[in-house]
Amino acid sequence: MPGSEAARFDPFDVVVVPFPYADRLAEKRRPAPVISNHKLAALGIVWVAMVTGADNEPWPGDVAIADVKRAGLPAPSVVRAAKIACIDPARIDRRLGRLDKAAARAVSQRLRGFLGTR
Repeated sequence: MPGSEAARFDPFDVVVVPFPYADRLAEKRRPAPVISNHKLAALGIVWVAMVTGADNEPWPGDVAIADVKRAGLPAPSVVRAAKIACIDPARIDRRLGRLDKAAARAVSQRLRGFLGTR
């Protein structure tokens, strides 16, 4: 039933999901912030962004996560706003934490930049 599972995750909650690779038919369990709101959750889908280690080669649009403890992450990390996925909420394994306000605001700005909206 659309929305039943998705309703328990708020925008910028950091969750664990099987995140798909862009270049092959595979996926890897990893943390990801929810970047959609309850309007999509009501349809039974959730948008998430990739989280990767801060020591990886930076991409345009990456956002550093200042408060990794609040996000539930074990090491310095960034949100890779250029990599988003649309998933079924039932595939969300669990909630780890939440992005701090500054990171959430920066991710929103980067996403709007990629979409060409203000």
